[in-house]
Amino acid sequence: MNENLPPCPECSSTFTYEMGALLVCPECGHEWSADAAGASGAESGAAGGPKVVKDSVGNVLADGDTVTVVKTLKVKGSPTGIKAGTKVRNIRLVDGVDGHDIDCKVDGFGPMQLKSGVVKKA
Repeated sequence: MNENLPPCPECSSTFTYEMGALLVCPECGHEWSADAAGASGAESGAAGGPKVVKDSVGNVLADGDTVTVVKTLKVKGSPTGIKAGTKVRNIRLVDGVDGHDIDCKVDGFGPMQLKSGVVKKA
């Protein structure tokens, strides 16, 4: 039954099913458009290039960029966290866990991963 349906883009589950115009993953609950699934599969197979990562205002990020944190972030094990306005230099773009697509070193905290939605290109 699911031979023609693509796996879930979030958790790679093969148990996807159709619900109207959407595809649904019963394991993680992710829903996506069937049209987008076909287009993204064709693009990734044909292009094979890196994915485009954008910051919170839509600027395209690249390896080595300097970014500024736009909102205060809680850090597990730290009483203060990372304050808004903190500059992070020399970022690396990665395919991280849970949407954390920036790998960097933050002064005073050490190495960590950030989401591109909480930074702005400096």
